[in-house]
Amino acid sequence: MLDIRRLRSEPDTVKSALARRETEGLVDALDEILALDARRRGALSEVNELKAQRNEVSKEIGRIKREGGDTPEMILEMREVGTRISEIDEEVARAEERIRELLLLTPNLPLEEVPSGSVEQNEIVRVVGSPGAFDFEPKTHWNLGSSLGILDLERGSKISGSGFPILVGAGARLQRGLIEFMLDLHTQNFDEEKGWHGYTEVRIPYLVKRDTLTGTGQLPKFADDAYLSERDDLWLIPTAEVPVTNFHRDELLSVEDLPIRYVAYSPCFRREAGAAGADTRGLLRVHQFDKVELVRYETPERSRDALEELTAEAENILDRLGLHYRVVNIATGDLGFSAEMTYDIEVWAPGVGQWLEVSSCSMCGDFQARRANLRYRPSGGEKPRFVHTLNGSALALPRLMVALIETYQRGDGTVRVPDPLHERLGFSVIEPKATDR
Repeated sequence: MLDIRRLRSEPDTVKSALARRETEGLVDALDEILALDARRRGALSEVNELKAQRNEVSKEIGRIKREGGDTPEMILEMREVGTRISEIDEEVARAEERIRELLLLTPNLPLEEVPSGSVEQNEIVRVVGSPGAFDFEPKTHWNLGSSLGILDLERGSKISGSGFPILVGAGARLQRGLIEFMLDLHTQNFDEEKGWHGYTEVRIPYLVKRDTLTGTGQLPKFADDAYLSERDDLWLIPTAEVPVTNFHRDELLSVEDLPIRYVAYSPCFRREAGAAGADTRGLLRVHQFDKVELVRYETPERSRDALEELTAEAENILDRLGLHYRVVNIATGDLGFSAEMTYDIEVWAPGVGQWLEVSSCSMCGDFQARRANLRYRPSGGEKPRFVHTLNGSALALPRLMVALIETYQRGDGTVRVPDPLHERLGFSVIEPKATDR
């Protein structure tokens, strides 16, 4: 949530920053917020004056009555003042409700270093590795998955509908092994010089309250993309970022507590209501998927460096798996709602011939912290401040599985397993119709 005090003091700067998002109506919403805020503050000034007047007159009425006098005109006047106070209080409440409603629908301000424009203006920061060479035409993961007996799209559709694939045998085991590999790397490795890893693992609920999703920015803006259990008003999480970021909601942390680093595995649920026309074949876009998520709480002074560290931690997974990938600085028109800057990590999948996003590493500033009331007390007795939050997938599984299967396929129809997973899985090759051993 934007700081309304900054909007008051720097309206042109805030409007200019939001205009870079290329979303219709944002500047108009800011104008409405400013107008409502001015009316609210004016009304508060008037009501405070009326309350002070009422207090003084009430004292005078009391004095006159103690001396045996009567004050019918003064009492009638104060009743009218009381009615006016009630009217103003209602006006202030309506204005505050509308201001909050508009602020909850207003995205974060992009940093200046975020490129302006739509997806076409996304900037490639670096490319790592090479696509490799095949002496045969590489197959798609859905063809490989079917011939290997590790991916069953038809039965998934029969059970739950499209977008709910089933992994079988070695496919299921490969995904489980990847999850464990990533969790272990993020929790058991710490490079103090680089600031990499050193996370605390948390196991989180997959159903959350409405205000939990509001805290991270999914609600109210993206309600149509979420799954809701209406009877209990509980929402299936679209990412572990939601419960983990809210872990310390409404708490006052100490500066000594920071940084806080959490990692969580979870299934994720997304209706993808806004993805009409997107490529939905195989594992490219699904409604339920597994993901390992990194979340950081940082001081404002550290958050920009923390974004680089977080991104490097996600890249470390791909480096160890030997995959070809690139890091992209996302342009303002493509930037996520809660983010002020995001690096997407895209891995190359030779079978489908596409770059596939496997991670978005985002710096949110104090945007989520204001919504979720995440604060810390600096040293020296200073007033509490909002923490800065960051999050990133490290990594999302479906497209990582796509890249692995398509990159490590061989001409005989088998798929080689990357070296770091051999001992964990107990096999080094996935063969046709492979099953768990």
